[in-house]
Amino acid sequence: MSASALRQIAVAACLALSLAVTGRWDAAPKATPDPRPAVTAAPAATAAFEAQVKEYLALHRKLEAQLPKLSKEAKPEDIDKNQRALAALVQAARPNARQGEFFTPEMQAYLRQVFDRVFVGTDGKNMLGSIMDENPGVPAVLVANERYPDAVPLSTMPPEVLNVLPKLEEDMEYRFVGRRLVLFDSHAHLILDFTDELLPG
Repeated sequence: MSASALRQIAVAACLALSLAVTGRWDAAPKATPDPRPAVTAAPAATAAFEAQVKEYLALHRKLEAQLPKLSKEAKPEDIDKNQRALAALVQAARPNARQGEFFTPEMQAYLRQVFDRVFVGTDGKNMLGSIMDENPGVPAVLVANERYPDAVPLSTMPPEVLNVLPKLEEDMEYRFVGRRLVLFDSHAHLILDFTDELLPG
């Protein structure tokens, strides 16, 4: 083999080594693109929601402190009486409560994007189907600052959904009623707010 041929082989070997070290080898695996729709950051919307929740919780705790504390041996009728008494105090303190007070249009737009991302693909569709199977559906009327209908069961909230929503303290919960998201005061058994239909169809 000629000296020229040997030099060509050596150059080719050096080039292959260089490409492997720098990660520019054509056969290197490429990252799989995320098929889920992008979510536009909405810090202002979520900050406003969290501030409203914090303000409400301060009122809730102030009013709850006015009521006799339930004992560990409290009977169901005692718990129901306490719930209704707290609800009456909250309703009196918030006579102008309305839909959209917590779930503003900006917050709902953000949540719609989040849900479109969460419920994509086979796993997302299966989770959505599970939610709808347990979902009580939509009662004739949902009213902010009114008691959650006793005839409507509370739906289960999947951890995958709770993980993408603003965190709540124990006095408050999220629930789905139909394709709407409800903000629920579990101690007063009150609907604080609810969205338009946000779950994918």
